[in-house]
Amino acid sequence: MKALILNSGLGHRMGVLTSEQPKCMTEVSARETIVSRQLRLLAEAGISEVVMTTGYYDDVLANYCDSLDLPLQIAFVKNPLYADTNYIYSIYCAREYFKDEDIILMHGDLVFELGVLDGVLGSRTSCMTVSSVVELPEKDFKAVVQDGRISRIGIEYFEQALAAQPLYKLNKDDWKIWLDAICEFCESGWRDCYAENAFNEVSDRCYIAPFDVKEALCAEIDTPEDLTQVSVRLREIESRTVYMCFSTDVIHSGHIAIIKKAERLGKLIIGVLSDEAVASYKRFPLLSFEERRTVMKNISGVYRVVEQKTLSYADNLRELRPDFVVHGDDWRTGFQQPIRDEVIRVLAEYGGRLVEFPYAKDEKYRELERQSRQQLAMPDYRRGRLKKLIEMKGCVNAIEAHSGITGLIAEKTTVLREGKTYQFDAMWLSSLCDSTAKGKPDIELVDMTSRFRTVDDIMEVTTKPIIFDGDTGGLAEHFVYTVRSLERMGVSMVIIEDKVGLKRNSLFGTEAEQTQDTIEGFCAKIAAGKKAQKTKDFMICARIESLILEQGMEDALARAFAYTEAGADAIMIHSRKADPSEIFKFVSLFREQDSHTPLVVVPTSYNTVTEEEFKMCGVNVIIYANQLTRSGFPAMQKAAQSILENHRGKECEELCMPIKDIITLIPEE
Repeated sequence: MKALILNSGLGHRMGVLTSEQPKCMTEVSARETIVSRQLRLLAEAGISEVVMTTGYYDDVLANYCDSLDLPLQIAFVKNPLYADTNYIYSIYCAREYFKDEDIILMHGDLVFELGVLDGVLGSRTSCMTVSSVVELPEKDFKAVVQDGRISRIGIEYFEQALAAQPLYKLNKDDWKIWLDAICEFCESGWRDCYAENAFNEVSDRCYIAPFDVKEALCAEIDTPEDLTQVSVRLREIESRTVYMCFSTDVIHSGHIAIIKKAERLGKLIIGVLSDEAVASYKRFPLLSFEERRTVMKNISGVYRVVEQKTLSYADNLRELRPDFVVHGDDWRTGFQQPIRDEVIRVLAEYGGRLVEFPYAKDEKYRELERQSRQQLAMPDYRRGRLKKLIEMKGCVNAIEAHSGITGLIAEKTTVLREGKTYQFDAMWLSSLCDSTAKGKPDIELVDMTSRFRTVDDIMEVTTKPIIFDGDTGGLAEHFVYTVRSLERMGVSMVIIEDKVGLKRNSLFGTEAEQTQDTIEGFCAKIAAGKKAQKTKDFMICARIESLILEQGMEDALARAFAYTEAGADAIMIHSRKADPSEIFKFVSLFREQDSHTPLVVVPTSYNTVTEEEFKMCGVNVIIYANQLTRSGFPAMQKAAQSILENHRGKECEELCMPIKDIITLIPEE
């Protein structure tokens, strides 16, 4: 596509401003002239070839355009009869430069804002800029619009007309029809009329649609008064701000492209999502917030970088009040749609605008995201993320997983609520659920080799941190190897309970014979495990059974402080009571002496307490230990009964998830 700029006019009404140069060289700001602005915007839009017609001071104009050093190939065509003809003849003089191609046609005294040019270039049909909000001018162009197309253009039309400006995009077929009519006019001696007179003769065959710029700047400068008005508008435009939000830690060409588009709208402010917001939204960031902010600060065209603490834009928009928010059009449907709706509502509060560009769907970008997820799944990346999440969020949650598919449910289940997203931070590999899935009792019958295979199954398809239920840990000598194996696999934490002998589930309490280890014996096991590990990322959590076995609060606290002294990275306090008061009491008393060691709870019995309440009292990890197992088996049992009762599968369909939906959970790579 080429651009044709008409600069052959004399510009008498500009007075002294055009006494030594063409009108297009009039300054409209401290750093730009009409023509330098036109050429810059065309170059930024990807136009590389420009044909410019000239008249008086043609050498001055050519030298000036060359001095701009823009990435443009400019051909200058002088109208030798510029003093006695109109621009229809200038177009005729340049006719050989346009052979079977689309063009952008504009007058050389036209000033427009970026959004206008983008809209014209983006039009699929030939179009001309009009405004439905500007009053019809007496002596300037109007366009008569009928059935969605322009049928007449001229200064004399007022019925069914809109104010119009000579900025066109012309598809090659429409342009050929119009250009042929222009040539007929000029060769017949009609050289002092508008080119639009020729269009009016062929408008039934030359389809040009109106492109409504409404209140956006698109105006010719014919007088010093026009210049003043346009210059004021340009100062307003140059003070505009644009807001974008980024979560990515992998900057690719698609991001740079949309940043460049946004930067052309005004001073670009980038909101960088906090680590917590990113982790809740899609995946744990490979780069920290500070690193991502530094990357954004160093991208050309970025005016300012701020933190966006949540997925909701509302707080930042109300504080910054940007004129534009820019986003890809991928959030119009799906999970992000409520966030988009909120952005539109907030922008409406003060008159801001949402600008959406087509989302980059190149396969290479999806491949980069896949590679990022694969990195997160690697043991050295995954292992340390639980500790980082605890430091970042203060309180994290985990849900049990006992297979690859339940791991994917834990990984991908997401809820959007009040501008925030909620996901599980980690997965709990429960001994009870692993044993139950294999049809075995929860008495440490399933050996570690089998348990590790379950870890492998889950790790192969997920990226989130894993907390491993180590039961009693076995003998200290065995626990050493368990620690080394789990750490090497990329597990983040192992939890071992301070009991010895045949393991029985804690929910039996004192109803079953269970023996608590001595403080000295369990401390030795913890110390041996800590000595065996190779990295600082891996965590050993000591699970205290004192409240389960009714040994009292004093015993629980004494063990907690002893275990941390022995090297435990976290303490899990357990209770089977529905009343959470003893848990809250333990946490309160523990925090009086220890404010930093993470505390873990498993609220299976006291399930009315919210995560916010746990966080407020000082809990750091909340484990939903068996809900997927307990909810899945009743549904499967009911489905089986339904088939037996009805001798067919129809009645149990309402219990079943479509296979297609299940398959979508499973990654293809």
